[in-house]
Amino acid sequence: MREVYVVTHPEATHHVDGLVGGWFDSDLTGRGLAHTGRIADALAGRLPADAAVEVRSSDLLRARRTAEVIGKRLGVGVLLDADLREKSYGEAGGRPQEWLDERFMPPPAAGERMRHDEGVPGAETKWDLAVRPTPRWTASYGRRWRIRSW
Repeated sequence: MREVYVVTHPEATHHVDGLVGGWFDSDLTGRGLAHTGRIADALAGRLPADAAVEVRSSDLLRARRTAEVIGKRLGVGVLLDADLREKSYGEAGGRPQEWLDERFMPPPAAGERMRHDEGVPGAETKWDLAVRPTPRWTASYGRRWRIRSW
């Protein structure tokens, strides 16, 4: 059984600037970069010395930089994959968070929530996000993997 560790990028400039992330291509802050080093060290300490390791990342700058630090610490390169990007917020990406908050339509309390249109042109539904990487991952690894959140 293959284990998959999911690492989210630490603090990015869009966080401190109060902007919507999604596909907006922000960078890590200095604090985020420092945290990335600690994440890489902690992850390296959890893996057996002989572990076969792959590091895959979204192609967005903040995720790519996080993966590059981890890959360097583990002695491997990084495979970039746009299908691993986080949810697209369409027109809201890069705008002030308040802009999104004013337009966001929350999902219903019951019923279909995954395909719910949140009211922002160009935004993905949660369903779109969930199925985007599935075909490639299933083809590469089958269904024999366990995800560990970091």
